[in-house]
Amino acid sequence: MKKLIVVADWAHDSLNCQEVRTAVEGYLKDDGGAKISFVASTPSTIHTGFLLKQLTLIEERYGDPNRTVIFQNTDPRVQTQEGVEAAKGAEFILLRLYSGIWICGPNAGYDFSFLRNQIERIYHYPGLDKGSQFRSRDLYSRVSAHLMDEMEDELELVESSTNIIPGIQDYYVGHIDNHGNIKTTITRENLKGKFELGEMVLITLNEVSKKAKYVSNLFGATPGELVIYPGSSGAKDNAYMEISVWRHFTEKDPTTGVHAFNHPRPGQKIEIK
Repeated sequence: MKKLIVVADWAHDSLNCQEVRTAVEGYLKDDGGAKISFVASTPSTIHTGFLLKQLTLIEERYGDPNRTVIFQNTDPRVQTQEGVEAAKGAEFILLRLYSGIWICGPNAGYDFSFLRNQIERIYHYPGLDKGSQFRSRDLYSRVSAHLMDEMEDELELVESSTNIIPGIQDYYVGHIDNHGNIKTTITRENLKGKFELGEMVLITLNEVSKKAKYVSNLFGATPGELVIYPGSSGAKDNAYMEISVWRHFTEKDPTTGVHAFNHPRPGQKIEIK
């Protein structure tokens, strides 16, 4: 049986997590020893997309991709401003990555955009876009269980193409960690030829503009200085940049990157000059 990683904007709620766990286990051929873990996202599809990218990279680097299923559910229904029937949301799709990982969930916004170059096949599963207020529990749990049991042939799939997944042009806040470090969707390659180590980069985020020193790592300047640096997420040779402040956390007011930009949220746009 494969393990399941759930990434969802409802995963902060322990009741929701347990309901989905129970539903998935109920569909498994044998739930003994089922490995199910949860990663909390926000209603931002940029955030969920960033988390999916990082989780797949780490599974491919250290885990067992052929024994991994990821289910995501972030669907803020930004495509409509009016009421919908039967809680209708984005269409449900399944991805098979070149590494062997199966990923499924509603194709909302940028949920899958960071994975475009990793996708081997895409499938659409008709009929799972409506019918429940809590689709993760009532509709998607069966699909997740079948993928864990390697029963994808039992699913009513229609092959599709990567054209249904939008690309990303701008830079955004991808994630904010527990230390207040801002993980961005800017890669080291994006800054190549534009800035040298030690130079100041003008960053605009959340209607706040500040200069940060471009350094090789979080601890590459001095404590208390705003810096931008290749972080711990992304590809080994092309990491995502992070924005933060080196702190000892013994200071009276240990502000970090999130404080410098007035508490931005994942999914907010970043401009650099």
